[in-house]
Amino acid sequence: MAQRKRQLVSDELTEAALQLLALKGFDAVTIDEIVKAAGVSKRTFFRYFASKEDVVVQFLAGMGTGIRAELAARPADEPPSVALLRAVWVPLGECEDHGDRALRVVRLILRTPALLARFLERQARWRDDLAQELARRLGTDAEADLYPRMAAGMALNAFDAVLHRWTEGDGAESPADLIDRAFEVIAPALDAAGGRRGPS
Repeated sequence: MAQRKRQLVSDELTEAALQLLALKGFDAVTIDEIVKAAGVSKRTFFRYFASKEDVVVQFLAGMGTGIRAELAARPADEPPSVALLRAVWVPLGECEDHGDRALRVVRLILRTPALLARFLERQARWRDDLAQELARRLGTDAEADLYPRMAAGMALNAFDAVLHRWTEGDGAESPADLIDRAFEVIAPALDAAGGRRGPS
């Protein structure tokens, strides 16, 4: 029960903060405004988050939680391009599920240097996770073989390009359509190199 209550408070704080930050911009929002909007005390805010930045970082952490698990769950004989597409769809699916709010928050992240730096840190972890999982699937060594890291990087570059295209427009283009088009560009290279190895 206590855990559920903590989660509810955290969710309310996150929602209030993200709405305000997306509406007014990162630098314009104070913690006092966030706690007022969420109906909690400043002390409560600091029980959950160390800063405004941490609120957004937690949102980012949630975005990519299942990315490696999705790759691991893909069929062993699936082409690398398909398996990686399904894996990077995990964070994009989070964006689609949250619609306009996600669009505003991702815009905020991409346009705020401090948040963009944290986002790129997060993506670097995703790349390492994907490279390790790809190496496992292909029966190779992620340190010795260039392919897993390069393939993971290509997939996340496609993901990044999709986010930029999606946020620069009015949100009318679906992330799902954009990622499919991005992977049409990189799939031949992913499968030509990855297909020569095959699962062990």
